[in-house]
Amino acid sequence: MPIEPPPSGYRFTPAGLPDGEDLVGVGADLEPGTLLTAYRSGVFPMPVSRHRKAAIGWWSPDPRGVLPIEGLRVSRSLRGSCRRYEIRIDTAYDEVIRACADPRRPGGWIRSDIRTAYTRLHELGWAHSVEAWSGERLAGGLYGVAIGGLFAGESMFHRDRDASKVALVGLVELLRSVGESGRLVDVQWATPHLAALGAVEVSRARYLSDLRHALDLPLPDLPVPRHRDALG
Repeated sequence: MPIEPPPSGYRFTPAGLPDGEDLVGVGADLEPGTLLTAYRSGVFPMPVSRHRKAAIGWWSPDPRGVLPIEGLRVSRSLRGSCRRYEIRIDTAYDEVIRACADPRRPGGWIRSDIRTAYTRLHELGWAHSVEAWSGERLAGGLYGVAIGGLFAGESMFHRDRDASKVALVGLVELLRSVGESGRLVDVQWATPHLAALGAVEVSRARYLSDLRHALDLPLPDLPVPRHRDALG
């Protein structure tokens, strides 16, 4: 089981925001307890701009992008790509988050402080990578936070064609295999790329309601990293 960090003194209340307002607040910290409190409240961190010293914003999009587990769309070509890669979990977390944080990527926003914060969450057993491998080469993947029945996707990357999509398919198949209904895959915003895979938009109120149910579910069977001294 993941290690529960010390509780955070911060509280997040997205339910009180006006409809269509995404930003809950600015500031706070990136301690593990704060991050977990945020996700359990339906909120996630992202800098308010791409400037390297920009403040951390806390976001609860309205509408919210989610990927229904039974609504995943796998095209014929993507199905063929799935046969070319092997899915692994948490065997190269550091490489995945480094690739997602590559400053050369268009729209890149993952700074060193964010990488450090999510690496610590990984060491505590809360953040995970889903990886698409071509032989012994990492071709693409994604990382996110798993709490109960919630998987909050943070970022994905690919080096080879369709590799990040295949990692997402692998994640959904893993969650399907657990069996309980009500598991929630949060993709933050339903971009056209994600919508093509089946992501949809729901209201913030609907997301928060579904989140409450998801958090009551058990975690899927994900590996727990060996770094058990991460709070030290």
